[in-house]
Formats: sequence, structure tokens, C-alpha cells
Amino acid sequence: MAPAPSIPKAAFWMALSIASFLAMTVAGRATTSDLNVFQVLELRSVIGFFILLPLVMTSGGFPAMLTKRPFTHIARNVIHYTGQAAWLYALSLIPLAVLISIEFTTPIWTAVFAVGFLGERLSRPRLTAIVLGLIGVIIIVRPGVSSVNPGQLIVLGAAVCFGTSVVMVKSLTRTDSVVRIIFWMLIIQSVLGLLPALYEWRNPPLALWPWIVVIAFTGMSSHFCMARALAYADATLISPMDFLRVPLSALVGWLLYREQIDIFTAGGAALILAGNLLNLQRKTPQVAEAEAATP
Repeated sequence: MAPAPSIPKAAFWMALSIASFLAMTVAGRATTSDLNVFQVLELRSVIGFFILLPLVMTSGGFPAMLTKRPFTHIARNVIHYTGQAAWLYALSLIPLAVLISIEFTTPIWTAVFAVGFLGERLSRPRLTAIVLGLIGVIIIVRPGVSSVNPGQLIVLGAAVCFGTSVVMVKSLTRTDSVVRIIFWMLIIQSVLGLLPALYEWRNPPLALWPWIVVIAFTGMSSHFCMARALAYADATLISPMDFLRVPLSALVGWLLYREQIDIFTAGGAALILAGNLLNLQRKTPQVAEAEAATP
């Protein structure tokens, strides 16, 4: 049974998800210079599975992980893993700024698919939040105008995959627990990534193992927290919050790597924040109904 809608709880879990994604980015930067990306992803899934085991045991054990929607889990994780692979491939074809700006069309696809397949309502505040977020991202990354590169189409496909994955997670939260969703994610993506990881496998140096553990933990916690957020609010409300990763990533880059934050980053971040505040202050129809029914 899905929990009662709650915007504060959804925002709290989404904030934890964003923090996990940022920590995973730092750990990923420390490991992918020495290891194949697919190997890192495989280690993340395998180690993450063992980190999740205590939650599995306290949630009823392996029998409680059985699902009536196995094909939805498989489809969701095939789509998500395809998006990850496409994103990584596009990274070698186009500048990072262009890649990021196109990737952050994901909330648009999430909103479109959520309206079409979940019956969610795309209200004016939510649409405004998406538009402000996109404008903010474009201001921050300032992609140059050029002819269409195949990499641009590939990362656009990745964004569609990510948006589809978010909507499918939202659908799964209606019938499956968050622990069950993450359990199947780790199992399925471990199988999907095994052959690509083994193709260029090398034993990780001892110094990298702490970073690998961080990736495994945050790779699990980021999706766990996002699934929890989606259990409390519509995908069209949650997705625009993900825009905050762009200015926060710039802040992490400045603090850890001395990458400069310019006026464009500050201005774009202000627009992203404004859109999210507008989005969070407006109640979803489900929340309004739940509050009206509360004595």
C-alpha cells in the first residue's frame, strides 16, 4: 500500500537522493580514471546488493522480495541501463556542457510520460518549474550552437530512457516496496553489466576500494531515496528538483577541484531554485485531498 502523499517528505527524500548522486559523482571521478566504467558499475551493483541485504532481511527476507510485476522490473532496468550506456558513449562524442544540457531534458520526458501513462496532471506551476529549470541549466552550461552531432541524438535517447525509468519507478511504488524495487534493480543490472565489465576487467588497486564502496553505497541510496520520494509525490513534482544537481555539482567542483563558479552558474542556479520553490509550495491534488480528509 502506497503511503499518504506528502510534499515535505518527498522533498526530504529527494534531497537525500541528490546528495547521494553528488557523493557518487566524486567517488566516480576518483575511480573511472583507473577502471573501466562498466567495471565500476558492476562493482557498484554487486557490493550494493550486499549492503542492501540487512534491509531485505528486516523486510521479510527473500520471500518478501517476490513480485507480481517481474516484467516491469526487467523492462525498467533494461531501459535504465541502456540510458546509462548511451550516456557514457555520448560522453566520448560531444562536449560535457552539451551533454549535460541535453541530459536535463529528462524532467520533460518524465512529465510527458507521467501524464500519458500514470494519469498525473501537469499543472502550470509544475510546467513553470520545468521551464525555469531548463533555462537555468542552459544558462549554466551555455552550450554552443552547432550542427547536429550523433552524440547529441544519443544522449537525447539516454534522457528519454531516464525519464521513462523514473515513471516506471513511480508506477512500481504503487504495488512494490522501495526495498523490493532496489533489490531487483541491483540483481538485474548486475546481470546486464557482467559481460561488459569482464571484457576489460582489471583488479582494482587497494587505494580505490574505499571509493568503490562509496559508489556502491550511494548508487543504492540514491535510487532508494528517489523511490521513497516518488512514493510520496507525483513524478512531475519530483523531477524538477533534480535540476538542483547542476549548480550543486558546480559547488562541489569549486570546493574539491577549485573549478570556478561564474555569474552564469549563479544566475542559472537562482532560476532553478526559484522554479523548485514554486513547485514545492503548490499542493498536488492528492495532497490536498489527503489533507482535506484529515480530521
